[in-house]
Amino acid sequence: MRLLDAAAAGRPDTIEDFLARAERLLNRHPPGLGGPFANPRGDHSLDPAGLAHVPGAPHRLAAVLVPVVAGPEGLSLLFTTRAAHLRDHSGQIAFPGGKIEPGDATPADTALREAEEEVGLNIGEVSPLGYLDPYLSATGFLVTPVVGLVSTGARIAPNPAEVADVFEVPLAWLMDPLRFAVHSRAWKGRMRYFYAIPFGERLIWGVTAGIVHNLYERLYR
Repeated sequence: MRLLDAAAAGRPDTIEDFLARAERLLNRHPPGLGGPFANPRGDHSLDPAGLAHVPGAPHRLAAVLVPVVAGPEGLSLLFTTRAAHLRDHSGQIAFPGGKIEPGDATPADTALREAEEEVGLNIGEVSPLGYLDPYLSATGFLVTPVVGLVSTGARIAPNPAEVADVFEVPLAWLMDPLRFAVHSRAWKGRMRYFYAIPFGERLIWGVTAGIVHNLYERLYR
């Protein structure tokens, strides 16, 4: 896993500060059970056309884990690069996650199950802290982000059938608003607008960058 030098990451946050912010500002209940649902975030938030070109309901429900890792150099977020052969979002940088299955009681159950399947993260080594706002993708997925604190020293074992790479980015670096850019590209005959976060030779963009931006808005803006 690659970690940017913390000295260049801007203001570091202590785990105590982060947990206090999470306790105060994250949604305590999943969407539809006391949390926001009707007006999800999404790339449409940046689009002059708004929701006009977003697939309508019923949406495909999914959840991702936003893994916060406490290491010797401070807090970081863990990302994956999806395997190139996957049908959805192949080769893209993502958080561990997937479709909500009928047996999942909450989106947190989905996120933890998928994190174990994708990166070998033991469910017992993640403490769910709360929910960010749902994110509606241009492809019709309604994604619920679950913020979770990963135990220090937790073992990471990427599943090569799903994940090509795993890396970390310092939280303080990501929570600098100057890191966020708005990019656009032609997609299905029209321009699509989305957040993008360059990190070395990598580019975190689309749904994943939008979720990171929502984390910034909720906890640090």
